[in-house]
Amino acid sequence: MRARLTSLLAFSALGAVVAGCSHSAPSGAPSPSAIAPAASSRSAQMKPEDTEFWTPVPRVVTPGATYGAPPSDAIVLFGGTDMNEWVQMKDKSPAQWPVSDGVVTVNKKAGSIETKRSFNNYQLHIEWRIPEGITGTSQARGNSGVFLATIGRGEDGYELQVLDSYNNATYVTGQAGSIYKQSVPLVNANRKPGEWQQYDVIWTAPVFNADGSLKSPAYVTAFFNGVLVQNHFQLRGYTKYIGIPEYVPHGPSPIELQAHGDPSAPISYRNIWLREL
Repeated sequence: MRARLTSLLAFSALGAVVAGCSHSAPSGAPSPSAIAPAASSRSAQMKPEDTEFWTPVPRVVTPGATYGAPPSDAIVLFGGTDMNEWVQMKDKSPAQWPVSDGVVTVNKKAGSIETKRSFNNYQLHIEWRIPEGITGTSQARGNSGVFLATIGRGEDGYELQVLDSYNNATYVTGQAGSIYKQSVPLVNANRKPGEWQQYDVIWTAPVFNADGSLKSPAYVTAFFNGVLVQNHFQLRGYTKYIGIPEYVPHGPSPIELQAHGDPSAPISYRNIWLREL
């Protein structure tokens, strides 16, 4: 009885709203336009200055002189001269990857490196090159990876794959531009070995509640050589070589560059910078 009375009261209130509208509703349930004022009607009563806002004024950022050059508010993680922003992952000792002619090359024996600093949300620019004359097939051909956040458990993290995917077949969740084992790139935008490639990434870090449960997931938008390959993709957890992705609670995290153990010649990186968001 109470449920029926509640329903009748709600229907009566709805009828009163409809009766007060200028448009008559058809028989049955009232249309949304009969209940809520139309946007065009509200706009007709406004002045131009009602939608003109003067504050807050965006701060000034000077863009780079050329495409890919760091803007004035960027944190330059590798500018071509030293590896002062990086450490070896295994023991946090100074990074041992060699630098020459503005380029840093993976040292597979030394292992993967990570940033000294930790980050939450950011815009990242990074350039990489597969050596000309690369050998091998599938995942054993110029393999590396940009881990957008490491989570303090070995090399666990969220990996944007680096690989020679120019005329090199492999599983599509493992080709260049993929979120490893989770998201296929929208297109294959690879240049051939010997040419420089560019990633431009927007990383939204996951957020966790006080009890460690997931509050909001991680998202990635990525451009590969100026072409969109990941469109605000929602990650299902950190990327795993074997098994189902899962989230484990963590805070701000370093960025990792992977020294993969495949037998092909090591790849190189240059012009790495980041803007915290």
